[in-house]
Amino acid sequence: METPSNPRLKVSDIATLAAAAHGAGALLACDNTFATPLLQRPIALGADIVMHSTTKYFGGHSDVLGGALVFARRDDHHARAAHRRHVTGGVMSPFNAWLTLRGCRSLAARMAMHCANAMRAAAFLAEHPAIARVNFPGLPTHPGHAIAARQMSGFGAMLSIELAGGRDAALAVAGRLRLFQNATSLGGCESLVEHRASVEGAHPTSPQGLLRLSVGLEHAGDLVADLRQALDAA
Repeated sequence: METPSNPRLKVSDIATLAAAAHGAGALLACDNTFATPLLQRPIALGADIVMHSTTKYFGGHSDVLGGALVFARRDDHHARAAHRRHVTGGVMSPFNAWLTLRGCRSLAARMAMHCANAMRAAAFLAEHPAIARVNFPGLPTHPGHAIAARQMSGFGAMLSIELAGGRDAALAVAGRLRLFQNATSLGGCESLVEHRASVEGAHPTSPQGLLRLSVGLEHAGDLVADLRQALDAA
């Protein structure tokens, strides 16, 4: 499971899901890439395995490739994963490891600013008439807000918006943004926008009017101004 989820930022109760999984004799694995361990600790809430794309917030500068699996216990599942890593050579290169370590040193400072900027952007977007819906767990109107507030120490920097004008409006807004670069990634210093349905292949599951935003470390006022000018022309 993934919480908050990509790209609609749905929130799941990790502790409840872990209890249900364990009651059925299963394990719970959680993708924690959006939150990082600074904002959410699934193992403390009962998850058995946590995965991270360290390419994203851990690296933080859009210049590294990597991933991590964290196990709650050194059990047979951990042993099998470690063996597969060993026999297939699925290890990070020394330079990517160094870049990731560099990113970890600034992770706390970056996440604080990411979260603050995202909250500012979401609050603005929630009031704009061109927006039909803002998907961001930090907003009190989000259906998962109470759960997120309970199990997270911050609401992250990922959000998505659904344009009232549908696909055409979404593509037009994405094309007018200047600080938000059009790219399929997240977690770097720079802010990114992505028309999710366009990258999901022939059978997209995301609404055609949805744009996913990765809010970066630029000045919050500049980000809001960029969003305003793009939306006002919609």
